[in-house]
Amino acid sequence: MQRAKESFELYLELERNLSPHTVRAYRKDLAQFYELVGEVPPEKLSFQHVRRFLAFLSQEGCERSTIARKMATLRCFFRHLIREKRILADPMVGVSSPKQKKRLPRYLEEDELERLIEGITGDGPLVLRDRALLHLMASSGMRVGEVALLTISQLDLEEKEVLVLGKGNKERFVMLSRSACEAIERYLGEARPRLEKNSGDKKLRARDFLFLNRDGGCLNVRSIARLLLKHARSAGIDQAISPHTLRHSFATKLLSRGADLRVVQELLGH
Repeated sequence: MQRAKESFELYLELERNLSPHTVRAYRKDLAQFYELVGEVPPEKLSFQHVRRFLAFLSQEGCERSTIARKMATLRCFFRHLIREKRILADPMVGVSSPKQKKRLPRYLEEDELERLIEGITGDGPLVLRDRALLHLMASSGMRVGEVALLTISQLDLEEKEVLVLGKGNKERFVMLSRSACEAIERYLGEARPRLEKNSGDKKLRARDFLFLNRDGGCLNVRSIARLLLKHARSAGIDQAISPHTLRHSFATKLLSRGADLRVVQELLGH
């Protein structure tokens, strides 16, 4: 069984080119499944094992979206086992994931976006960083993971564009607004050098991540989500928003102005 799990992880990493974070999520889902059903050999897995896991998740009060994700993990795992000829039949046949409630994605109106960014006042290094970061996210539609790993070398402020390394290592160019470029330029000149000095790690400083935390390290995804929520509350935006809200706001704005759907999808990296 361990060999089957290791083979599946290699498939996710090398063939599907998934991020380490996503691979960890698959690993956790599989571990939970096997913790419940025991170390059953692949050829012995059956419809009953899956049904038992599904019933367990429901009894635990898991959200429909969580159950659907875990079922998707199992479905992917079993299909991989079939491709590898480790099993002949798919244990997922006849098992349906719970229907999820469809929710309209939250997005910010233009006046809310303006209020969010203009509400970040002051001249401290973290203030200048946050203003530049939210300007960039609002004007580019980048994923939060893409923003966290963005480097200075990917920016071309003269051309007002950024080279984005997206899912599956696919590259795309996105344009930046003038205000975003100005905010980033000021951050690079006045704030980033001060943050960089806080890092005692020369190897870390050699990597030119654009957005740094107060210790001079790379600003991570969770920190970006937290600072966005903090500034949204300060701006009087009551509904909980996430980095994806800015991404959806970017797409909604373009579509409302008549942009072609396919062009918007390409800008988003779909």
